[in-house]
Amino acid sequence: MKLLAERPPDATTRPHDLRSPPLATDLGLLFLRLSFGLIMAGHGAQKLFGIFGGQGLTATGKGFDALGYHPGEFYAGLAGVSEFLGGLGLAAGLLTPLAAAAVIGVMINAMVLAAPKGLWTQSGGMEYPLCIAVVALSIAAIGPGRFALDRPFRWRDGGMACAGFALGAGGIGALIVLAI
Repeated sequence: MKLLAERPPDATTRPHDLRSPPLATDLGLLFLRLSFGLIMAGHGAQKLFGIFGGQGLTATGKGFDALGYHPGEFYAGLAGVSEFLGGLGLAAGLLTPLAAAAVIGVMINAMVLAAPKGLWTQSGGMEYPLCIAVVALSIAAIGPGRFALDRPFRWRDGGMACAGFALGAGGIGALIVLAI
């Protein structure tokens, strides 16, 4: 007698009908989401609230002005809110594709700013924001796992549609900011 997990998938088999991933997979996703998401949320809190050694919105806004984002305080707030809420969403596994899109959008802007410096430089190349964007996209593609608030929703299992939404929405958001 074959187990359900051994049966090859067919047109009527849905992914959640097959055997659940091992507990270690879901724990690994939880640890990844918590560490990555909370660090991103903390980075946003630095911009918004001036905590964790951050400068706060006014000073960060001046930095954004110097980078060509006018009005700087508005764009600093937008980046801070995107990092803060996107990070919290990824940490909690809540609205995961949307949370990933928020982080990806900010990181695309950071990559555009760092692009003239190249990929690996001592003065802040593209590698760091690229890695952050890839982690956010990967979480959207894999899904947040069993220990997530998204568990009752269909995007709990990730997939190409979730990854495509995260990348597309983040890219569109970044393009709007860059165009303005």
